[in-house]
Amino acid sequence: MSRPLARVALAIGAVVATLGMSACGGGSPAASGAPAEVRLGYFPNLTHATAIVADKEGFFAKRLGGSKLKVSTFNAGPAAVEALKSGAIDATYVGPGPATNAFIHSDGQALTVVAGAATGGTSLVVDPSIRSAADLKGKKVSSPQLGNTQDIALRYWLKQHGLKTDLQGGGDVSVLPQENAQIVDAFKQKLIAGAWVPEPYATRLVQAGGKVLVDERDLWPGKKFAITVLAVRTDFLKAHPETVKALLAGDLDATDFIAKDPTKAQGDVADLIAKISGKPLKAAVIAAAWKQLSFTVDPVPSSLILGAQHAKQVGVLEKEPKLDKLVDLSLLNQLLKERGKAQIAP
Repeated sequence: MSRPLARVALAIGAVVATLGMSACGGGSPAASGAPAEVRLGYFPNLTHATAIVADKEGFFAKRLGGSKLKVSTFNAGPAAVEALKSGAIDATYVGPGPATNAFIHSDGQALTVVAGAATGGTSLVVDPSIRSAADLKGKKVSSPQLGNTQDIALRYWLKQHGLKTDLQGGGDVSVLPQENAQIVDAFKQKLIAGAWVPEPYATRLVQAGGKVLVDERDLWPGKKFAITVLAVRTDFLKAHPETVKALLAGDLDATDFIAKDPTKAQGDVADLIAKISGKPLKAAVIAAAWKQLSFTVDPVPSSLILGAQHAKQVGVLEKEPKLDKLVDLSLLNQLLKERGKAQIAP
């Protein structure tokens, strides 16, 4: 065989081999158009149980195929959203407050909400001596981070009761943002009068001697509001829709798993919290806190709109909320239809 013909034969052989690998599913992520790595954020909270379970039980890894999953954990939404906006991560589970704020401040370019994860699971827990909002005047109350979903809820509730706050910690009630684990310690030391926090920290505050003054579910129509959503960088969604669909498939797998085996799911969450905080939680604490939550892929879009209006009223959000195209449930509804489940209205 002449050298030119030999080169042609080798080239044809290489093409055939490549096609064979693709047909068998052995092609690389680059060959299929998928990213080599998917960078995902979530929090070590019960409100992020869907993400934790999908990661720990391998649902994300299974659905992503050749794309490697890299996880980053955050204490609260603003930090996670900043990581998303900077390109440090591709998607994150986050509260609706920081998600809507980032969407509005970027003129709708930064992110897209593609699913929900949980509703409920947040409370204002206070010292037993506090009987009403008026009793908080002149006191310090904590939230997980300035501008996060609980921070907005706390400030708005205080405003409704005639109590002023400002973003510098002044006003009638001083709002002191700090990490959830630090909030529990500060409450035990009586450095704060209470805190608006997600589970399991609300239950931990109750077990530390506090009482629930406000169950946030009672403040929303039908007692239903999104506490956790899945937000994806919009440019990543446009470039890799099948990868986002794979993430959503893992999310749905985890939601089904939580419904079928809540005890194992609770164990997954407890293990992660212990790993991140260094403070293991008793199974009884997790079980009690679990009852305050519902795990659903519905992001309750109406609550996102209302929450953004609250953020504007308390000064966390400067621009008027315009949330067109914040939520895109098309990929999620495709999967729900494929699984014979009811689709979610936008």
